Amino acid sequence: MKAVLEKLKSQFPEEILSTDDTRGDLSVTIPKEKIPQIIQHLKENQSFEFMMDICGVDYPKREKRFEVVYHLFSLSQKKRIRLKAAVGENESVPSITGHYKGANWYEREAYDMFGIQFHGHPNLKRILCHQKFVGHPLRKDYNPEERHSLDEAPAIEELMEITAEDLKENTLEKRMLLNIGPSHPASHGTLRTMALLEGEKIIKADIEIGYLHRCFEKMAETHVYHQVIPYTERLNYTSGPMNNIGYCLAMEKLLGLHIPPRAQAIRVIIGEFSRIIDHLIAVGTGAVDLGGLTNFWYAFEEREKVYTLFERWGGGRMFPRGTIIGGSIYDFPDGWVEEAKKTIKSIRSAIKDIDALLSNNRIFINRTKHVGCISKEDAIEYGYTGPLLRACGVELDFRKLTPYLGYENYEFEIPIATEGDVYDRFLVRMEEMRQSCRIIEQALAKLPSGPIAIDDKSIVLPQKEDVYGNIEGLMNHFMLEIDGIKPPTGEVYGYIESANGEIGFYIVSDGSGFPYRIHCRAPSFAHYQAYPSMIEGGMIADAIATVGSLNIIAGELDR
Repeated sequence: MKAVLEKLKSQFPEEILSTDDTRGDLSVTIPKEKIPQIIQHLKENQSFEFMMDICGVDYPKREKRFEVVYHLFSLSQKKRIRLKAAVGENESVPSITGHYKGANWYEREAYDMFGIQFHGHPNLKRILCHQKFVGHPLRKDYNPEERHSLDEAPAIEELMEITAEDLKENTLEKRMLLNIGPSHPASHGTLRTMALLEGEKIIKADIEIGYLHRCFEKMAETHVYHQVIPYTERLNYTSGPMNNIGYCLAMEKLLGLHIPPRAQAIRVIIGEFSRIIDHLIAVGTGAVDLGGLTNFWYAFEEREKVYTLFERWGGGRMFPRGTIIGGSIYDFPDGWVEEAKKTIKSIRSAIKDIDALLSNNRIFINRTKHVGCISKEDAIEYGYTGPLLRACGVELDFRKLTPYLGYENYEFEIPIATEGDVYDRFLVRMEEMRQSCRIIEQALAKLPSGPIAIDDKSIVLPQKEDVYGNIEGLMNHFMLEIDGIKPPTGEVYGYIESANGEIGFYIVSDGSGFPYRIHCRAPSFAHYQAYPSMIEGGMIADAIATVGSLNIIAGELDR
C-alpha cells in the first residue's frame, strides 16, 4: 500500500491529515470537504472500483463528534484502503452517490443510525428504522433500552412518491399499485416490494427494508467480545457458522493471533458445508417460486443431513456455536469424519438430481434466462460480491484472491458466467457446491492433528469439564464472561468469502473488554439495492424469479 499512499500524497499533499497501518490496514484521515475529489482520484486513477462500505463512528468527547468511514477495494491491485473524515454534529458531508451507485443506501444508514447529513444525496431518509423513529440508535448517548413503536405506517403512495401523473392511464391497461410482501412466501423473508403496475408490467418499483432490524451493532456494544458471537450467526441464518468464522477472524486479526492448523481445517470444513446448505436454499426455493417443487425435497434433505453433522459437532443444528475467538471450542467427535464423507457423497448425488431436473429444463430456462439481468459494470458499482458478481463474469473469490484459513492449500476452481441473469446465478451456485465438496474432501483427507485452539487463557474460553470440574477453569470462565477479552486499542476490517459474498466486520477497540464499535458489511445490503432497477420494465412473475435468485437474507440485510 506504500505506492497507493505516496500517489495519494503527491496528488493531495495538504489533504492527508494522518495515516495509520494497524494490522496491515491502511487508514487515511482526510478533510470532509475533500471526500468526493479523493474518492474520484482513487476510483479513476488508482483503480479502486469497489466501494465496499460506508459507516459512522461516534466519539462524543471529540470536538467533531462523528467519523465517517469508507472502505474501498481494488480488484486489479488486490488492495484496500480506509478513508476517514471527522464531521461535527451540525455539519454535513458531501455525498458520493455520483461516484458509486452503492453509496446510496450506506449513506442513508449512516444518517439513520447517527444523524450524519450527506448533502447532495438524492433521497436522504431513514432506511432501517421507521420514518417516525425518534433519535439515532448508534449514538453513544442513545439508551439501548429505548423503543419507538410505529402506530400508523405511511401509505405506499408516500413511500414511492407516486404522483397523479404516475397513475394516469396512457394505455388500455389501468395502472395500479401493488405490495409484494413483506409477509408473503414469494418475498423470501421480510422484504417489501412496492410496484406500480400497468397490467402485469412493472413501470416503477421501490423497496422497503428494516422489518427484521434489531440493531445488532448496538447490542454488540453492550456485550463482551465472546458474547457477540451468537449474534453474528443470526445475521445470515441460512449459513450461520460462516458469520461466526468471519467475526472471529476479524477479532483474531485485531489481537494478532494465528490459530492452530487443525482449528483452521475445522473452520474450512464447517464453512464449506455452510456454503453448500446456503446455496441449497437458493436453488431449492428458487424453483418453487417458478412452480417446480420436486428439487426442493432433494435440496432440503441434504440440508438436514448437514444440520445433523453440525449438531453432533457443536450442539445446535442451525446454530452450532462451535467457533470461538482463538480457534474452535469443540473437536470433531468419534465417527464424525466418516459421516461427513458419506454426506458429501449424498450431496453430490442430490446435485446431479437437481441438475437433471432443471439445468436443461425448457420451462425453467424460459423463466430464468435473460431475466433479472445486471451488467458487470453495474454489479461493481453497487458493490456486488460472491456468486452474484461471478455470474456477471467477474472472477473474484477471496478464498483465492486473499487466502485465509489455508485456502491456498486446497485445489478448487472459481465458476463464472457471463449474462448476470437468474439462470447464470443458478449455474454458478450449482458449480460452487461441487467445488465446496472438493474442498471438504481434501480437508477431511489431510485433517491435521494437534490442538483446536490457541493456548491463552486470557482469550480462549475454557472447556466445560474445566468450568465444572476445577476452580481455576470456573474463575477463568467467570473473568472472560464478566471482563471480556481486552484487545489493544485500534481498528481493523476483517472479511471472508461467505456464501453470499464478502461479509466484513469493522471493529474499533478502545482497549476495554467491550467493543467500542462493531459494524457488519453485509453482502445482501449491497445486492438488494439494485433490485428495483432489475425488475422495472419486466413482469411480476420475473420479479419473483429475480428476488429468489439474489438470495437476500433479511437477518443479514437488516442486521
